[in-house]
Amino acid sequence: MPKVMMAFPQGKHKVLTMSYDDGKTADIRLVEIFNKYGIKGTFHLNSGMFGSDDRISEKEAAALYRGHEVSAHTLTHPTIARCPKEQIIEEIFEDRKRLEHVVGYTVRGMSYPNGSYNKIIKEKLPYLGVEYARTVHSTGQFAMPDDLLEWDPTCHHKADLMNVAETFVNLNKTQYLYMMYVWGHSYEFDQDQNWPLIESFCEFVGNRREIWYATNIEIVDYLKAFQDLKFSASCQFVYNPSALSVWLQVDNQIVEVKGGSQIAFTS
Repeated sequence: MPKVMMAFPQGKHKVLTMSYDDGKTADIRLVEIFNKYGIKGTFHLNSGMFGSDDRISEKEAAALYRGHEVSAHTLTHPTIARCPKEQIIEEIFEDRKRLEHVVGYTVRGMSYPNGSYNKIIKEKLPYLGVEYARTVHSTGQFAMPDDLLEWDPTCHHKADLMNVAETFVNLNKTQYLYMMYVWGHSYEFDQDQNWPLIESFCEFVGNRREIWYATNIEIVDYLKAFQDLKFSASCQFVYNPSALSVWLQVDNQIVEVKGGSQIAFTS
């Protein structure tokens, strides 16, 4: 039986994703930096607060975040674990609807406002069309998520970011998959007067051939595409029913399984 393992697109084994909350106008500068260095971000927005309290306006959002991902963050940013279920449903579902009207695609993820969630909220999310939800519990690790509805990031950008990035870049054991997931709020760079930090980070970690730069939902879609692969019992061939290509490491060789195709593994 061949030894088969998932790889990232083009056979890579490292992925970087960035996650920023609240949609403040500082996102404009942050998006410019991401674009400059080929980095992708997911931006979690409160659609009920567009244009208020130094937030991006509804008219700006679609163009600003093009090429990145717009994700939910609830309508008005309450501490939702303290809210009745009716309000929880309204906050999440209405946020999705308004954001989808703005960006023109399905919004399928969120970050928990104020880091607030509980078991009851997690159980409701699939029925509200939410496929992943980010916490604020930084792990300091580079593991892939075990629970997409309780997706813990690697670190906040204030947490020794450059040293974490250097560790990530130097990871080289291809028997593992590594994910660096950074979260924060763009307005913190204004408050802390440390825009050079994120600029230096992006310059250092960006535009590297060995790293896949992805939004949160791109990672989710890829993981699901791998999980949906139909392997023969002997793992001698595989069928990919999804539209996405999936890359595999088969006996130390990188193999692309294109969407809708079946391929056999040869020794």
